[in-house]
Amino acid sequence: MKYIEEFRDGSTARKLAGAIAREADPEREYRFMEFCGGHTHAIFRYGVQALLPDNVRFVHGPGCPVCVLPTGRIDAAIELVERHDVILCSYGDAMRVPGGGRRSLLQVKAAGGDVRMVWSSRDALQVARDNPQRQVVFFAIGFETTTPPTAVALQQAEAEGLENFSVFCNHVLTPSAIQRILDAPELREMEPVVIDGFLGPSHVSAIIGSRPYEYFAEEYQKPVVIAGFEPLDVMQSVRMLIRQVNRRQARVENQYTRVVSREGNARAKALVAEFFELRRSFEWRGLGEVPYSALRIKGDHAELDAERRFPLSDHPSREVRGCLCPAILRGTRKPTDCRLFGTACTPDDPKGSCMVSSEGACAAYWTYGRFRQARESAA
Repeated sequence: MKYIEEFRDGSTARKLAGAIAREADPEREYRFMEFCGGHTHAIFRYGVQALLPDNVRFVHGPGCPVCVLPTGRIDAAIELVERHDVILCSYGDAMRVPGGGRRSLLQVKAAGGDVRMVWSSRDALQVARDNPQRQVVFFAIGFETTTPPTAVALQQAEAEGLENFSVFCNHVLTPSAIQRILDAPELREMEPVVIDGFLGPSHVSAIIGSRPYEYFAEEYQKPVVIAGFEPLDVMQSVRMLIRQVNRRQARVENQYTRVVSREGNARAKALVAEFFELRRSFEWRGLGEVPYSALRIKGDHAELDAERRFPLSDHPSREVRGCLCPAILRGTRKPTDCRLFGTACTPDDPKGSCMVSSEGACAAYWTYGRFRQARESAA
């Protein structure tokens, strides 16, 4: 396949839907968690769920780094701007998420704080070059996909001797989150969710490879299929998961072979290892404190670590009352279960990160409006 249209071909989708319907056992339920919000949006945009049998359902997972970022980290970023008078460079989605005090970085910017939207870590470096008299902090967030570009920025800052540049690191690791979700039945603070298999994240897997998921398949007996983002990718991956469940298998399969390999990107992983190390614990929205689930800048590069350069207060995370984002991120609730969804919480006035992020589950439900169709049918 060379052209994008081939991954969205309607006739092929109908044939796949027929094959899935024939192979799905009508006597059982299939619940597959799509970890990545890119898959959630593909499912809703192209109506994939409507093509599947009623007993094959998707469980929405953590979605994206913006979704799982706890409010305490947003409040710490606000403190960098207001207390330490830095220029804070942030990706656009992160600027709109309310912190524990219900203020967002966008509101701080409107009030006069120097918060600037950037498209990449390279943009943040350029801001530092252009403002040598000001301290510039890059608000780095992301799964393993965006960690290598942050490492490149650190490498370039060291090479250029940029003494006014540092990174507020919030990079998190997907395998630790998957394990946390699978361990939920043993954790009193988390409601368990039934999952028969995983659609593994694709961009993340392009970096780390498919090997890290082999542990979950073996230890928890849950099949994992690394899936591409196009509708036919998702449908083919669902068929692969159904086949494994029917055969009582639990292994890692790679549907996204055009991008992902078992070992991943060795050069990117080596660069990350040069500049980052594991944190002992990190808080995830919806998952709580997760051991060894995030990265921090190594001590050898401490001068580039904003958390070491600027003293920051301890900011406890607080959710907006009534917001179900934490439960939605764990897969135990859907956006339509939240009483704020579509009323007090909309894309124009979001209360939780799931409505803000372009990969959030609430944003997918709202953007593609399929929840409205379901409500009209029920009425």
